Amino acid sequence: MRVAIAGAGAVGRSIAGELLENGHEVLLIDKAPTAISVERVPQAEWLLADACEITSLDEAALQRCNVVIAATGDDKVNLVVSLLAKTEYAVPRVVARVNNPKNEWLFNEAWGVDVAVSTPRLMSALVEEAVSVGDLVRLLRFSHGDANLVELTLPPESALAGTQVGDVRWPDDTSLVTIIRGTRVLVPSADDALEVGDELLFVAAQTREQELEELLSVRDEADLE
Repeated sequence: MRVAIAGAGAVGRSIAGELLENGHEVLLIDKAPTAISVERVPQAEWLLADACEITSLDEAALQRCNVVIAATGDDKVNLVVSLLAKTEYAVPRVVARVNNPKNEWLFNEAWGVDVAVSTPRLMSALVEEAVSVGDLVRLLRFSHGDANLVELTLPPESALAGTQVGDVRWPDDTSLVTIIRGTRVLVPSADDALEVGDELLFVAAQTREQELEELLSVRDEADLE
């Protein structure tokens, strides 16, 4: 997979390193000469250019990229890069970094963004996830389909504890994608039984989040006696 990253700062370089370790082809783009540190990520391609200019993106051959990541520290730049990547080069997947939470509402399909990653939101979500049991925590927003990646830790009193995944009538427009059980990461099958303390990750439509939370948190009548 070929990935172009706009922004070669600490965030962009870190993402590049992870992708390279996973065997992907990475191009880092930045207009600041001081940001071009080839020795820090020597396996990546580097381009000194303004990612907001068509000529620069032509040089980067953005049309050959499977993914574009707008990772600069400027929300305006990230929006422009996202829009150009999607509308001018038809990049299948565009991921954009949100620096200011007040701008998060702009990072949507209209601006070419498939996935918006807000560092402040993610950090607060991780804090919530660490202390919340039985509460739905939104981890990530996907622009297409108005869907979110959400997490809920199954509480001790849940009526679904011990129920097989295939026997649960999940709300429409939701999908259980992962069960984290202790140190194990499970790809759920219909025969897997839910256990108290399981961290359940779903991709769910925003309109179904409350219904999903109510389903997972409903109290077992035996615990009320």
